Amino acid sequence: MPSKTIHAVTGAFGYSGRYLAQRLLDAGHPVITLTNSPQRPLPLSDCLRVFPLAFDHPEQLAQALAGVDVLYNTYWVRFNHAGFSHAQAVRNTEVLFEAARRAGVRRVIHVSITNPLETSTLEYFSGKARLERVLAASGLQYSILRPTVLFGHEDILINNIAWALRRFPVFAVFGDGHYRLQPICVEDLAAVGQAIGHPRRIVHVSPGLGYVASRIIGWFMNDVFITREEIKGLMDDLLYVNAPPAGTTKLTDWMRAHSATLGVHYANELARRTPALQ
Repeated sequence: MPSKTIHAVTGAFGYSGRYLAQRLLDAGHPVITLTNSPQRPLPLSDCLRVFPLAFDHPEQLAQALAGVDVLYNTYWVRFNHAGFSHAQAVRNTEVLFEAARRAGVRRVIHVSITNPLETSTLEYFSGKARLERVLAASGLQYSILRPTVLFGHEDILINNIAWALRRFPVFAVFGDGHYRLQPICVEDLAAVGQAIGHPRRIVHVSPGLGYVASRIIGWFMNDVFITREEIKGLMDDLLYVNAPPAGTTKLTDWMRAHSATLGVHYANELARRTPALQ
């Protein structure tokens, strides 16, 4: 009887990586994870083998990936900070791809972003585009996923929108709001408030004023609420593609099902990434 294929997931103790790893385990596959947070006390800890994301030691990465059939790469950073940057994340991912090639990994499933473009002034999108090019030239078999905004139980963006709706009398929209976000349009932000029982009046503010307000929130919460680059990417329609949705779960339905808990507590990005990135 042939042995089962071995799957590797980066950051299986993080957000999207956790769901990927759980689905693979549920299907009966042996799973390993490459992570910067091996000590996180999570249920998955006892279900898979754990290896460090040793970007400074490529030979260790290759050894960890030896015998792996499929690598799912979710590793990335949301914004530049003192402890991490998009440029470093690009370099680290290039090391990971080379280690996968050396280890003989059969296929890489890489999580990218909608509308990647190497000439973009936004490092999030230019960095993702560069990695797509590097992966395509690596000689590895690969598939590239281009999601926009992920939502779920451990989500930060949707949760913190709901958190703000619970606490402030109005909700600010950058500019005129005539830009789109999948799976939700900006005009549907009012429906977000209704879904959790806290409808709010929408007010339109300049991107600059909205960013200042977000900095104030971030200062109080010791976090980064939203960045200038994220505002520009949103307003430039980079989080939208003219294609049918690939998923089956509607955000509005999911929010109504979790309205009692969504946004009750603030989700802190920096706290999640301290002391490690995954």
